[in-house]
Amino acid sequence: MKKPLGERLVDEGLISPQQLDMALQRQRLRGGRLGQNLCALGYLDEKKLQSSFSKAPEPPQTVEDTGLDLNFIADLILKHILFLGDFTLAELVARVRLPAPILDLAVEELRRDHFVKVKGAALYAKSSYQFSITEPGIRRANALLDVSRYVGPAPVVLEDYREVIDMQTVRSVLVGEEQVQKVFSHLVVSQRLLRRLGPALSSGKEIFLYGPPGNGKTSIAETIADLLPGAVYMPYALLVRGEIINVYDPVSHRALPPEHSGDDFDQRWLLVRRPVVIAGGELTLRTLDLDFNPITKYYEAPLQVKANNGVFIIDDFGRQHVDPQQLLNRWMVPLDRRIDFLTLHTGMKFEIPFDTLVIFSTNIEPRDLVDEAFLRRIHYKFKVDYPSDEEYEKIFRQVCHLNGIVFDKQVFDYLVENFYERLQIRFSACHPQDLVDHILQDASYHGSPPVMDREHITAAWEDYFVCR
Repeated sequence: MKKPLGERLVDEGLISPQQLDMALQRQRLRGGRLGQNLCALGYLDEKKLQSSFSKAPEPPQTVEDTGLDLNFIADLILKHILFLGDFTLAELVARVRLPAPILDLAVEELRRDHFVKVKGAALYAKSSYQFSITEPGIRRANALLDVSRYVGPAPVVLEDYREVIDMQTVRSVLVGEEQVQKVFSHLVVSQRLLRRLGPALSSGKEIFLYGPPGNGKTSIAETIADLLPGAVYMPYALLVRGEIINVYDPVSHRALPPEHSGDDFDQRWLLVRRPVVIAGGELTLRTLDLDFNPITKYYEAPLQVKANNGVFIIDDFGRQHVDPQQLLNRWMVPLDRRIDFLTLHTGMKFEIPFDTLVIFSTNIEPRDLVDEAFLRRIHYKFKVDYPSDEEYEKIFRQVCHLNGIVFDKQVFDYLVENFYERLQIRFSACHPQDLVDHILQDASYHGSPPVMDREHITAAWEDYFVCR
């Protein structure tokens, strides 16, 4: 049973029971999250609060602490040493990511079964023993590979996974106005939208971005991900009902140097930047379920599990090869209860945390996509509209500066008057970068420096837009 944040902070000695009562009373009167109220009352500072959400999983001291069976650990070791041949205990620790005393017990089991033998030793110390796999061990390892070809770090059990995900919850993240302004400084975004985005991010609730294409919805969603501070611990793999589910994905997760020495945390977990998972038109109902590989005989975690403690961006929502309502029906329970249900190929279902900030991004009118019931569940909906005249010029100046081109105001006015106004085309935030890209490519081809003049801006326009 997971403990509420307040009880956990009291147990850790960070606040007193009386301070917790005062913060809860303030929360009832003023709203907000408990952590925000504790900081507002001066009982905690943000740094201490955030540190309580990013504690390293404690290293297991015994086999029971791992949640795994000793025979399971021995079988996993045997598959590793099939590829190692000769090995030492230290080499097993580096691969299986369990402490040496625990692996030593498993190796002794393998020795008793004559699957492993001692080949030699540099010293009398057991740590210097050189082991090798025997012929019976090779046969046993090959039989185990027929059952599951997973050969990686020891998995984490579901109960431990739930506890750590809850501790690192994305809903614990505190976002301030100054921080929002700083992170969004590279984008031209209206102050009105930024003022509304801040509270939405602080709430940790779902966000629906909609509006005409090419005006920065995806860029805003990706920038929101940059706002999430700190790092989280991610398991290499999970063990659920005897089945292994691979969780760590180098594409979705950016590993960071550990904050502690190898003996200070459970090495079956690795420190990663808060995940940012983006799915576009390729998203289907199947990608939201466990993916069982019949060849390797273990599972790949679905996207929402890989996004736990981070951000899940559904880009181009409504463009998927599945009815949007079907996708939304799949999200109902996770969005409401913050849990998801996954099914093993055996038909067994299990509950798993759904702790992710979901951002929907679409250029289709929301009411044409979803019904009122679903829109009600999304607390924050923001329209990202066409830029104003002033914003468009600012974007154009910024793009020119970033690409080493001198911005020419007269040429810009020529572009606006002779093309946008005459042809009645609306500004889009993507146009400056696309037009400048044409100028850059033309300059690169002809071996000349890129210049913003009437000739090049006209050519860029004619190449980019369909002639009218």
